[in-house]
Amino acid sequence: MAPPEADVPRVHVAVADVHVRFTAPANAPRGPDSTRRWGRPAVVPRLGNGPAVVVRALAGISLVARAGEAIGVVGLNGSGKSTLLRTIAGLERPARGTVLASSAPVLLGVNAAMVGALTGRENLRLGCLAMGMSPAEVDAAHDGVVALAGIGDAVDRPMRTYSSGMAARLRFAIAAAAQPEVLLIDEALATGDAAFRQRSTDRIEQLRRGAGCVFLVSHGARTIEETCTRAIWLHQGRLVLDGGAAEVAQRYAGWAAELSAGDDAAAAATLAEAFTEGTDTVVALDARRESA
Repeated sequence: MAPPEADVPRVHVAVADVHVRFTAPANAPRGPDSTRRWGRPAVVPRLGNGPAVVVRALAGISLVARAGEAIGVVGLNGSGKSTLLRTIAGLERPARGTVLASSAPVLLGVNAAMVGALTGRENLRLGCLAMGMSPAEVDAAHDGVVALAGIGDAVDRPMRTYSSGMAARLRFAIAAAAQPEVLLIDEALATGDAAFRQRSTDRIEQLRRGAGCVFLVSHGARTIEETCTRAIWLHQGRLVLDGGAAEVAQRYAGWAAELSAGDDAAAAATLAEAFTEGTDTVVALDARRESA
């Protein structure tokens, strides 16, 4: 018997059969690693500038993210991880498929814009206001943001004097201060030390327990295991596995180790087995409802 609807966590994100394609120059790298970087290319004619390559960045991705989930996203460079987050955030338009979210997702990446000439304190205020917080809410959150970022007195220095790690920590702390329903984190936690990683993990847990939904892109299987409740593995824009964080992270780490060791046969077998075990997700959207 199906559980009552009230007992089912609210859907924050629904991704239904999403395909994203980019156009790149046909002279992009075509060596052994080109497929890993560019996905599956198809050469098409382009007037004036010669042929171009259509890169299938995402191919038929379907998933549902519910309140209280922290979802890790793993895969090689070029597998579609950042593209997936940007698509959920509304920054990339799918060639096909649909993405719905319960509220505007907040995307936090290592290259998120900050104003270098302004101090950390001024960027903190502007960033929080831009996410819809009131001046009073910004004032109340200020000390917590500085403490989470761990930047101390540097908060009064211009951002251009910050190291990349300091800037990334401040960006994360600002994004988390707004307590968004959907927080998308693209590698931003990789730049911090152990103390910051623990603070950020605790903050993600608070957001999750507050019925938020978090997506975390990371190359570190351990980070995914310690931070997330669920994980998805992408390869060449396709969804390989979707399951428990520890299981998916360990399967991906084992495959990546085989690849790094040059054992291509074992890596191919592991990937094929993972694809076979993966379950196709079908997301049915009701056009009469405002959200999934």
